[in-house]
Amino acid sequence: MTDPDADPEAPSADPSRAPVVSDAALLERTADAAKRLRGAVARAIVGQDEVVDALLVTLAARGHALLVGVPGLAKTLLVASLARALDLTFGRVQFTPDLLPADITGTDVLHEQQGARTLEFLPGPIFHNLILADEINRTPPKTQAALLEAMQERKVTVGTKTHPLPDPFQVFATRNPIEQEGTYALPEAQLDRFLLEVHVEYPSEAEEREIARRTTSGKPVRIEPVLTIDDVRAIGALVPRIPVTDEAVKLAVDLARATRPSSAKVVKEVKDYVRFGAGPRGSQSLVIAAKARAALRGEAAADVDDVRALVIPALRHRLVLSYRAEADGVRDLDVLRAVERSLR
Repeated sequence: MTDPDADPEAPSADPSRAPVVSDAALLERTADAAKRLRGAVARAIVGQDEVVDALLVTLAARGHALLVGVPGLAKTLLVASLARALDLTFGRVQFTPDLLPADITGTDVLHEQQGARTLEFLPGPIFHNLILADEINRTPPKTQAALLEAMQERKVTVGTKTHPLPDPFQVFATRNPIEQEGTYALPEAQLDRFLLEVHVEYPSEAEEREIARRTTSGKPVRIEPVLTIDDVRAIGALVPRIPVTDEAVKLAVDLARATRPSSAKVVKEVKDYVRFGAGPRGSQSLVIAAKARAALRGEAAADVDDVRALVIPALRHRLVLSYRAEADGVRDLDVLRAVERSLR
């Protein structure tokens, strides 16, 4: 029976009637969370600000990222540090030529008890919130493909059963661009599932001195969580609701279309050096990444500046260059810069 003296404005004990946080308040919290995450990661990582920002964009957009860089640039440490700062479960898979799909997804194990046989699913290391796929190009295509369903559908199929993956689920893969012996090129279909391809460059001289000093001091680095898993889910749900200007959407589509040799306004670099350009997933990735970048800055809408800031990491891995490009020393970066200049 209802208490006639109860305050009708008092908060309800029913969780379904709990106060809803407005998008404006959540946007403010997202910008603050981004600052705290950068600070937490900086305890273990020296410099690499652009790389950290790209990973935060990937995280907020609920996408996957491919980190490309030579060994020793702390790619693995960066992903592990981010996972600790987020209080997410973290799984690392070291890709090797003898790795099997079941080593990633898990397998069914037969149990026999009192004459009855049952199958029990033992989940693999992919059943975590944040997955580090280390040196993903070192394993054969069959094992690489085990990640494809997981990255696209957020589930894996083992035998006749489909198993949902944790929420959130994101893959941060690393690739060594130098050593090609014993490696397998990633198929275009899988590359297209990565929201961003982030290149990790050498540190500056001052940063390298600080790295040498810090990593040889013998002092362990401890990173405390600054966000909960519920915070991560809330940010991931907010980003698609961020408005984006019509000009930004048009620019994202124009940029993706301009990378295709069949485009009506194709630039010379694309015509001469590109076999296949970015598909519609390229423009989609540009828009959602632009929304995530705006949210992390506390902006109420994404604009053309957000799109332009993400052109290279969002599109470079979606281009298939010709043999002529390799012979002439032309990189995907050169092609995209020419495309971007043509649309200013």
